[in-house]
Amino acid sequence: MRPPKSAARAQVTGVPVLSVAYGATVGERAVAGGFGLIVRFRLRDREAAASFDALVARTLPEIARHEPGTLAYVVHAVPDEPLLRVFYELYADRAAFDAHEQQPHTQRFLTQREDYLAGFEVTFLRGEAGFLPGV
Repeated sequence: MRPPKSAARAQVTGVPVLSVAYGATVGERAVAGGFGLIVRFRLRDREAAASFDALVARTLPEIARHEPGTLAYVVHAVPDEPLLRVFYELYADRAAFDAHEQQPHTQRFLTQREDYLAGFEVTFLRGEAGFLPGV
């Protein structure tokens, strides 16, 4: 099935990424024009994975505490790939992402993560339509 021409496309990896539109209901906030990304981190080994996870655990509360423009920051482990972590990040707009990148806790994460990585891949997303339940 081909994606519709209006679908957002990933710019870094070339993988098509679609944003599906749903009507927002009471207690939900509509999201359009947001800025997001998906990052796939490949970790060197199990010891590096444990250290990376600890770094993430120290960083997440700082993001929640200091970044009102960060709408979602979700870290996924992949059951069949223990050395892979997938981040989904959603920001109110590009300015919120830029503010995130400048935070001391983000700068610390970006520097320290290099000790644990075998590689990573970033897919940037452009919000087309959607909603955040319960917001």
